[in-house]
Amino acid sequence: MSQAIDLAKTSTKAGFNYLWGLVISTVISSLGTIVIIRLLGPGNYGLYGLVLTIPNVLMLFRDWGMNQAIIRYTAQYRAENREPEIKSIFITGITFEIVMGIILSALTFLLAGSIAPFFKAFSEHPELVTLIQIASFSILANGLITAASSIFTGTEKTTYYSIMIICQSALKTLLLIGLAMAGFGTLGAISGFTLSTIFAGIIGVAFIIILYRKIPKTSIYKLELKKYTKQMLKYATPLALLAMITGFLTQFYIIIYGYFFSDTALLGNYNAAFNFVILISFFSIPITNLLFPAFSKLDIKKDKTTLKNVFQASIKYSSLLVVPVTAIVMCLSTQAVTALFPQNGIIESLFDINATPQYPLTPLFLALLSINYLFTAIGSLSIGNLINSQGQTRLNLKFAILTAAIGFPMGYILIQHYNIFGLIFTSIFAPIPSLILSIIWIKKHYDLTIDWISSAKILLSSAITATLTYILLHLIHLSPAIELVIGTGFFILILFGALILTKSLSAHDIANLRTMTTNLGPITKIIHIILNNMEKILAKLKQT
Repeated sequence: MSQAIDLAKTSTKAGFNYLWGLVISTVISSLGTIVIIRLLGPGNYGLYGLVLTIPNVLMLFRDWGMNQAIIRYTAQYRAENREPEIKSIFITGITFEIVMGIILSALTFLLAGSIAPFFKAFSEHPELVTLIQIASFSILANGLITAASSIFTGTEKTTYYSIMIICQSALKTLLLIGLAMAGFGTLGAISGFTLSTIFAGIIGVAFIIILYRKIPKTSIYKLELKKYTKQMLKYATPLALLAMITGFLTQFYIIIYGYFFSDTALLGNYNAAFNFVILISFFSIPITNLLFPAFSKLDIKKDKTTLKNVFQASIKYSSLLVVPVTAIVMCLSTQAVTALFPQNGIIESLFDINATPQYPLTPLFLALLSINYLFTAIGSLSIGNLINSQGQTRLNLKFAILTAAIGFPMGYILIQHYNIFGLIFTSIFAPIPSLILSIIWIKKHYDLTIDWISSAKILLSSAITATLTYILLHLIHLSPAIELVIGTGFFILILFGALILTKSLSAHDIANLRTMTTNLGPITKIIHIILNNMEKILAKLKQT
């Protein structure tokens, strides 16, 4: 267990460095997003999201799993004291991303005139061609960002990642606000997005060079691009196919909507909801990105007990973060959307108890989209990383094919008949069979299982808290902004009590969390004060 705690301690520190960058960058981006959502309106904001679907689809064919290969081999070689070989991993990964990025960016630019007419909205927005051409440059730039992010994750230098995305967010926000206020509309939004992505990619490459120079030199080692490209692609090809299938499935839903419907305003409501879901991603993304290198340091044949402890702890502690955040987003969705995007201005949300949202369907879309994150309690963030870390990438590919086999026909039928609601329902239900089968597989082959009782307690605590908060907000009748503040405070207060009463947190868990969070700098003291108080409450309850 001590080895598991040491791994968790390292991953927690890296995750924290990842998290603060994500939080700061998202806060900065949110300012730009709020302005652009209000200035563009539902129709043009929907068009903005539709345009970005094109580079998002083509980027799926750029990476070929190299990002996962970079993380896996960097973490593995560091654990095996083979650090000089990491140089080849760096060079191979970044070279591959650049070559593929140039090819796909050029193809997108040249074929924009053939792609745009596919969307029904093209008849009303012929500028789609120019917008797609501008967005095409983001494919190459995102390749640089992806390679850099993978290198920073594998080496656990996530501070570099945080700096990179903060710089990207700051520039994007400045450009979005400046160009939108100058009257450039969707053209300004796409241009701001693309330029900031290029800027972040350049910063990422600069940090890679710094890390590369710090790797120890040896006379035995020599750079062998061909050898390592072959090795990384052999490992990554199943992951590449997996990413292509799952990634294209997500974009396929948007493409099908764009093919059948020209109502970009409804899509704008969905995109606004999707931006709100990033609040949950504050906690899920660092967990997802750091679990893979942590699992990669362990071998199921040699470290079975440690891997079991790390696996169960990853689900429990990630659920303690993600599930309550999901619950609060769901129950406060109406207040949050109305407070930030009221029909008649921000001042309205502060004082008018009858304020209405500029994006009326966004609260409902947001609550439905959040459901996916509840599956964290049954291992949705952990199981895929575990299977990949043990080299079983083909297995995850099979699960992805199963999800696609369900998702493609389900999405085509449901979106055609129920528009955005069909899109959301498909995204929730299509992955469930694969998740269930993966849980069965790890039990059968690795003898690893989820702590079901613990997960049930966390879900119950969050459900009780969300229900009580929802009831409170219906008993009071204040402005959306004030209700949002009251609801958030009430939720946090009740949550701690619910976690203690349901025994979702034990004294052992608190001790583990205290150890895991000892290297988080100034925030360590705050976390430990909270944990100490919770420990005292638990002790008193035990005495009674």
